[in-house]
Amino acid sequence: MFKDLDPILHSQVRLSIMSILLPLKSAEFSFLLENVETTKGNLSFQLSKLNEAGYIKIKKSFRNNYPLTTIKITEKGITAYESYVAAISEYFKKASGSGND
Repeated sequence: MFKDLDPILHSQVRLSIMSILLPLKSAEFSFLLENVETTKGNLSFQLSKLNEAGYIKIKKSFRNNYPLTTIKITEKGITAYESYVAAISEYFKKASGSGND
């Protein structure tokens, strides 16, 4: 039987965001925008979805009178990401026949 995949993470942009944040723990909005192939508006929307799920925290501040948005992955986000990777890995194992018991 296949495990359910987290619908929050089963989005290319949200999965990309989480994959970038996992080793860094936090990143600025501009860094994510440079590394995730999407628009500012879509990135903001996807960050809101991750924030609502409790997978990230968004901090808005200023640096030299310019707005600065910093995104930090949460423990809940790390756990969800690891569970998602484990679940999707099972799909690949079953597809390659190595998951047969």
